[in-house]
Amino acid sequence: MRLVRGLTEAKLKKLAGARSFERGLGYLDAVSGIEVGDGWVTATVHGTERYEVELTLDGPGGLVGECDCPFGLEGNFCKHVVALGLKVLAQRESLPRQRKAARERAQDLDGWLSALSKDELLAVLREQIDEDRQLRRRLELRAASARGDLASVRDRIRDLLDIGPFARYGYVEYADARAYADQAGQAVSAIRALTGSGRAADAITLAREAMRLLAEAVESVDDSDGRLGQIGADLADAHLEACRAARPDPEELARWLVGHALGDIDDGLTDIDPLAYADALGEEGMAVLRKSAVEAWRANRRGWAEKYLMERVAKAGGDVDTVIAVHAADLAPSGHTHLVIARELDTARRCDEALRWAERGIRESRDLSAVDTALVDYLCDRYTRADRLSDVVALRRDHFGARRSLLAYQQLRAAAQAADRWPAEREGALDLLRADAARQEGWYGGPVLIDALLDDKDVDAAWQAATRSGAHDRQWLTLADQARAGRPADALGVYLRLAEPLTKQTGNTVYEQLVALLLSIRDCHRRLGSEGEFAAYVTALRTAQKRKRNLMRLMDEHGL
Repeated sequence: MRLVRGLTEAKLKKLAGARSFERGLGYLDAVSGIEVGDGWVTATVHGTERYEVELTLDGPGGLVGECDCPFGLEGNFCKHVVALGLKVLAQRESLPRQRKAARERAQDLDGWLSALSKDELLAVLREQIDEDRQLRRRLELRAASARGDLASVRDRIRDLLDIGPFARYGYVEYADARAYADQAGQAVSAIRALTGSGRAADAITLAREAMRLLAEAVESVDDSDGRLGQIGADLADAHLEACRAARPDPEELARWLVGHALGDIDDGLTDIDPLAYADALGEEGMAVLRKSAVEAWRANRRGWAEKYLMERVAKAGGDVDTVIAVHAADLAPSGHTHLVIARELDTARRCDEALRWAERGIRESRDLSAVDTALVDYLCDRYTRADRLSDVVALRRDHFGARRSLLAYQQLRAAAQAADRWPAEREGALDLLRADAARQEGWYGGPVLIDALLDDKDVDAAWQAATRSGAHDRQWLTLADQARAGRPADALGVYLRLAEPLTKQTGNTVYEQLVALLLSIRDCHRRLGSEGEFAAYVTALRTAQKRKRNLMRLMDEHGL
């Protein structure tokens, strides 16, 4: 029984989650073509599409499930895998025998192949080639590579990257994208094989051509699963391996890398890091790379690709001033770029300059309400460490005045309390919120004032503000919860009003909210000494809601 020792319903539910497990129960009849191997089981599950599913039952990683459905391709243990797992459990008694038979079949096949003569093996292989087009293509590619026939290899790679056989009306739909990606992946294998056979220079040429062809193809493929993106990454790796092996002309390679990084080359899939080629470029190539990056950046200081490349090159050379110059050439009005520069200077232990850049970011911000809050936090932290508490309070005050959110209020309070100045600062902050509430400016008005008062535990003031300018139901509930001990009658009115609309709705979440309110209503009646009124209220509610069985069960569980 070793095959299913790690496979249980509980394990399936843990790996898949309750939702996917429950959904998997509905796919038991959709499982077909179960094949048992030595430690694995595969099958087809028919869902929205036809999906191939595999369970590895006793591998080094424990129970592992794979499926080529969109959810499964993201690495999730999907409902189709659950369905196969449950099918396996249903026939657990026969599995040891099936596994033993699979192992014996593999041994028999290996023994038979080993006993064949060369001519007999070739005959078997030719028979398979005639029946399997994919196998034929792979072997033709390997043969061309072995002969050093670059033209044939190029032709085969072009064929592999051609969407024609998979496209309908010029576009490869999702259902056919996987087959195309599998074929395109063979091009990467062919390029790597060239490098491995001592033809690395040819591999460089074909890798670049394959990048271009793949970039053209992806425009006409539904690559929702990102398979072509992975092939692009593999092509980049194959190109790097070939460059390391061939040691091409360093100047040409450097200029090609810069062109690729700047998007001059039509390729949106292969994300190549020019600095990863340092050993292939050598000192001469790296010098050309740096020079080309500088020239490109000076020609377009605000270009994203130019800035990123220049920053990477400067960082690699430890040139902090150039990194700063790159960012300073295109400062964001939010102050975010100033913060990036400040952090770079901190890393270089140039802390005074970092502080000046951060302060400049605040000064140059056109709208303090839109300033990067991380910049405000950075400055406040620096001021606090320098014991400049009055500066912290001033910055938090200005930021709150511009933004007027609960978080900005809390940050002002923390700063003012640390400086022993909260009472005066509080009154000024509340005056701003009261003025906003009087103008009824929605986002800045009463709701923020009430949240601030509640956060201060000033329940009476919060209640007055809510009564005067209105409040959200969430705030009224918080008010009632905080005021219930001292103002049970007022709290009761709030709870009853919030409960009424819930009695007209259904769903377990609604029932849980309603029961929570009923418990609060009961507590208010107890404080008021009016338990009889509550009993009458609950009786009437039960009569009206008796068809909602889950609600009745939940009320019973809470003694209502």
